[in-house]
Amino acid sequence: MMLTNTDQRFYLRILSELVLLALAVFALGSPLVYAQKNAPKTTAQTQTAAGSADADTPLLREYRGVTLGMTAEEARKKLGEPADKSDAQDFYTFSETESAQIFYDASHKVMAISAHYTGGATGTPDAKAVVGTDVPAKEDGSAYKMVEYKRAGCWVSYSRTAGEAPIVTVSMKKAQ
Repeated sequence: MMLTNTDQRFYLRILSELVLLALAVFALGSPLVYAQKNAPKTTAQTQTAAGSADADTPLLREYRGVTLGMTAEEARKKLGEPADKSDAQDFYTFSETESAQIFYDASHKVMAISAHYTGGATGTPDAKAVVGTDVPAKEDGSAYKMVEYKRAGCWVSYSRTAGEAPIVTVSMKKAQ
């Protein structure tokens, strides 16, 4: 069964909304582990944290020139006319293998960006470019990692589905 472009956009939109919902649920669960995260660190934990890249600055700060906090008007100027447009989000299809959703807050500023790459698209970022480390694949081939940047006030995630033609989703969201 072959899917039309409209069907593909619909399924990508549903997938991206589910990914963002899952990330939101995950983020809401973060306060439950607040005490554990803020417990005194051992020397080994401190050295590991100090040895990593700048934990306050995300590697991924923009998508096609669009950044978190940018106005909807500025984002649309950078990306062009969306395939689907509303006050809450815009959906863009750049090619058969790349699409994106830009989410806006009540003041019409970019609060989240989710880019989707299908079937090994050229230009698909790898996990290291997004979250700073390689992300080991699970048994089924899928992979996921989210990194929170408290000082920058955002989080960035990398997600790859299982299968021969995986979908890679790269997301950025302002912290609540």
